[in-house]
Amino acid sequence: MTPEAPATSFASDNTSGILPEVLTAISEVNSGPAIGYGDDPYTQKLRQQMNELFNREVTTLLAYGGTGANVVGLQAMLKPWEAVICTKSSHINIDECGAPEKFLSAKLIDLDSADAKIKPEMLQKEIEVLGIVHHAQPGAISLTQSTEYGTLYSIDELKEVIDICKRSGLRVHMDGARIANATAALGLSVAEFTCDLGVDILSFGGTKNGMAYGEAIIVFNEELVTAAEYIQKQSAQLPSKMRYISAQFSAMLENDLWLKHASHANMMAAQLAEGLETIEGVELTQKAEVNAAFLKLPSQSRRLLQDWSYFYDWEQENEVRLMTSFETTAEDVKKMLEGIRWAMGGNATDE
Repeated sequence: MTPEAPATSFASDNTSGILPEVLTAISEVNSGPAIGYGDDPYTQKLRQQMNELFNREVTTLLAYGGTGANVVGLQAMLKPWEAVICTKSSHINIDECGAPEKFLSAKLIDLDSADAKIKPEMLQKEIEVLGIVHHAQPGAISLTQSTEYGTLYSIDELKEVIDICKRSGLRVHMDGARIANATAALGLSVAEFTCDLGVDILSFGGTKNGMAYGEAIIVFNEELVTAAEYIQKQSAQLPSKMRYISAQFSAMLENDLWLKHASHANMMAAQLAEGLETIEGVELTQKAEVNAAFLKLPSQSRRLLQDWSYFYDWEQENEVRLMTSFETTAEDVKKMLEGIRWAMGGNATDE
């Protein structure tokens, strides 16, 4: 008998709805006129909140989405002959339709990494070309926290990589589409593993954590502010009615709502991974450190499950990704595990 599917989707945290607090915040600022392009009181409030969050004065720019935020941040860092070091699995490399290459006119130096993290020895090898005119010069590194494989850089790992960048003159960009999940999992303040370590620009995500739309570009390096501001407009990433994004972020930051819901998503993924380990024939391919579980399933079971409750295939053969969000409940996790056990029963043979 086919089990009942979960009420929520495990395909992506983007499939979730909007937090009630966020929807209320949008409604509350939708009363009367407000000056556009960030000169409204709601955006001014958000800027102050970001200053307090990072314990310093930062420049907060708002973009429509993650790709736009990444493009603006990276372009502000680069000279025309410079390249960006990233991993092969990074969002800027495989999920942005070539936007970084198009708008930056820059080479992406994509590195193989089994856990989607850039290691010091990998970075050292790439910067050997510095000063050689025949090579695109590494000008920036893009670190994803948490990574596309749901793994986390520890503060020591980040420090080691960023220290090499600073000694070599590379700018440091962090793709924080899931920065809330990373912050909750590390148990640190967000400043401790970003600006305190020398990150120059951070893409601060909100959409995957319960916002309707909008990402923030947090510029820590004052030398990059002017470039980022002009590039934001030139890249069509300057919202006119900015208050509707600002209000969402403000609501998320108040009373640490962003961390509360990210912690819940992480906990649901941990419960899911714990249950998966008890199912014969299922192989976890990464440690579930945030709100994602990566696993291998026999091909027949995988297809059966995707028809039952859709989720995405991933990079390795028969590898899939299951994502949790603020909407995921313990009952959803239970039903997903029941579905996987059902699909594995009598279907656990590969072609």
